[in-house]
Amino acid sequence: MNSREVLLALAVFLACAVESVEAVTLVLAAGLTRGWRSAWAGTAAALVVLAALVAALGPALTSLPIGVLRIAVGGLLLVFGLQWLRKGILRASGFKALHDEDAIFAEHAADLEGERRGAARIDPAGFLVSFKGVLLEGLEVAFIVVTFGGNQHDVGLAAIAAGAAAVVVVAAGFAVRAPLSRVPENTLKLAVGVMLSSFGMFWAAEGAGARWPAGDGAILALIAVTLLSTSALIALLRRRRLAIAT
Repeated sequence: MNSREVLLALAVFLACAVESVEAVTLVLAAGLTRGWRSAWAGTAAALVVLAALVAALGPALTSLPIGVLRIAVGGLLLVFGLQWLRKGILRASGFKALHDEDAIFAEHAADLEGERRGAARIDPAGFLVSFKGVLLEGLEVAFIVVTFGGNQHDVGLAAIAAGAAAVVVVAAGFAVRAPLSRVPENTLKLAVGVMLSSFGMFWAAEGAGARWPAGDGAILALIAVTLLSTSALIALLRRRRLAIAT
């Protein structure tokens, strides 16, 4: 694997791991409170929908001219990456509450326990929570796989990285049968925001006709610059928060 493929696989793995943590939390809440039959049924239905979307969108993206594809994908990655960066910076600086999987798990479990159970073998509430959780988080995973893989004409590598992330997170989640609260998700989200934004800048500029001085090595430089800028913003906002508090 060359450097670009390694960075591609790492970015996809980290991003998909974050989304998988959130999906597993919802499935666990549904399974433990409403029954595993309903949770598995909702999960399976969502996976079928996601597989159909990836099968339809993957070939369509890879057939686009590479310049147009890189501008489109780079722009989309910048939109997603900057959103993740903004939230990560606000969380790290204390202006926004940290993402808490334990609290999310408890909230959904309480809501589900309050629902009346139907007579059907598949509980509607458990099915819907699992289906929506896996579908919504899975759509972001599918987007990451299709855009990263399509831009590099290597959807297979992106899919393998996403699958590996899902397997690791699912195995960990069901081994402890509890939210993955020990996973440093807030740190992961910040790291993924840095990587998505860096790839977005690199591909959008390439698609517009720019030639980076160091070729693929420019991605590492962009990641470093984005990380340093993010760290500086976090430090600045922390000082501002402390000044407001005093």
